[in-house]
Amino acid sequence: MNWLERQQDRLKAARGEKPADLVFSSGRVVNVFNGRIERVSVAVHRGRVVGLGDYQGKNEVKLGGAYLAPAFIEGHIHVESTLLAPAELARLMVPHGTAALVGDPHEIGNVMGIPGVEAMLAASRNLPMTFYFMAPSCVPATPLEDSGADLEAADLSRLARHRRVLGLAEMMNFPGAAGGDPGVLAKLHAFRYRPRDGHAPLVSGKELNAYIAAGPQSEHEATLYGEGAEKLARGMWLMIRQGTSAKNLAALLPLVNSKTERRCLLVSVDVQADTLYERGHLDHLLKLAVAQGLNPVTALRLVTLNPARRFGLAGRGGLAPGYRADLVVLEDLKDFAVRQVYNAGRLVAQEGKCLHPCDTAFPPGARDSMRVAPLKAGSFRRKVAGPRVRVIGLIPDQLITEHLVQKTPQSKGWLAASAKRDLARIAVVERHHASGRVGLGLVKGLGLRAGALASTVAHDSHNLMVVGMDERSMLTAARHLIKTGGGWAVARGEKVLADLPLPLGGLMSDRPTTEVLSGLRKLEAACTKVCDLADPFMPISFLALPVIPHLKISDRGLIDVDAFEPVGLFVG
Repeated sequence: MNWLERQQDRLKAARGEKPADLVFSSGRVVNVFNGRIERVSVAVHRGRVVGLGDYQGKNEVKLGGAYLAPAFIEGHIHVESTLLAPAELARLMVPHGTAALVGDPHEIGNVMGIPGVEAMLAASRNLPMTFYFMAPSCVPATPLEDSGADLEAADLSRLARHRRVLGLAEMMNFPGAAGGDPGVLAKLHAFRYRPRDGHAPLVSGKELNAYIAAGPQSEHEATLYGEGAEKLARGMWLMIRQGTSAKNLAALLPLVNSKTERRCLLVSVDVQADTLYERGHLDHLLKLAVAQGLNPVTALRLVTLNPARRFGLAGRGGLAPGYRADLVVLEDLKDFAVRQVYNAGRLVAQEGKCLHPCDTAFPPGARDSMRVAPLKAGSFRRKVAGPRVRVIGLIPDQLITEHLVQKTPQSKGWLAASAKRDLARIAVVERHHASGRVGLGLVKGLGLRAGALASTVAHDSHNLMVVGMDERSMLTAARHLIKTGGGWAVARGEKVLADLPLPLGGLMSDRPTTEVLSGLRKLEAACTKVCDLADPFMPISFLALPVIPHLKISDRGLIDVDAFEPVGLFVG
């Protein structure tokens, strides 16, 4: 049957001339177009809603007063940050009502370039939810670090031909965009007729005007009420983030009102597998938003119709004739407990269980990503060269860090850590070209008491990051990850206390969710032996991101993000 015959068949069902494939009855239908709850039956035929009203169907689902709503769309997420391959992520997300996501694959893009993004596209086929992606605009994020690839406008145009690539992902190089850098403008110009996401934390005034004029249309990095208000007023889509580490919903949700709600989304951005397993996905964000006083239908619009409109997903995000029958059955509009999930009219999840096969394999080429020059005694040492030292200060539940200057901790003329002052050593080791570059510094706020933590998840270039109190522990943790192909590790002395292998680009596991969760629990237990922070790995992963104020570190050294330039470790 061709498209014309299928559409004519749907129209017969819409006119009531033949039974629909499926009819939902005795439920309360959430209308995201007019904000009302309607007691009406819904007919679905050949994967699409064909009508609301009195219909007969070959099959009937009696909802018994439950709510029928459009299934949810995640508007901005980094799949790699979940630690799961797409198939496992779908298995975890779908029972929470998620029908689609829009991902930015710049994590694996920074490790593998275009082949990495293409691998992500291949690994997300034939699943019970749709994985859309944006072409990664900043690989690398800045010229102040070294990644595994360098993608220009011509490279991104190749990706743009894929039907599931919707537009240009977050433009993190805000000085380049606002300042008119030709390479940055070429990328924005290449996607001028498509959605272009932004990334400009704390940028305001004329700099913000210039940034928006260059092309970016959305912001997910806003952390302050005034910042979000300014960006909404200047025409940006506001993506209100609530992830594992960065939690901005409480601060920004008051911006959602009758005048602004059509330009707002609820998004996860960076969320780990254990957070999804324990709290849920967008269903959890809906619960938080309603608990904070947002109207339930408005909240639903922020994860259905609004992301569909933002990304030009025609026929998605609503429950109306002609719309794709991605539907969720909810027990209520307070806790948003999901009873059933339908993908194009097919039941794919029920009572918390995914019913659809999720067995798409990740291409094998992603497994070889560790190219590190040999580490030796002295790799993490630095002679003291000043009485004061710059320190990266962690801020709880935020990606923004403090730019601190403190008295230099030292031992026999060498830079040292200090558990008493909550100062740990931090190193970023280039892992893509075996250059031997190592950036060194100090970080405050981890509560690290002993040992070391190592990670190949280090946004966005994903070099090998090591945080520790002594050199021997740091070498043990780093060498272990080099040997295993990447991941997370906790070490003390010459002993590895726990690890989580992430062999897919050093970013994602190739194992089932249950094994990843078990690994995370073992890591957490090991972390309690050396660290006060319960879940330190995601917070430290953002310490290498030199596009988030104020002080960060790369394999080339410390970066003053406000000045967008490298700075020395020692002061005065």
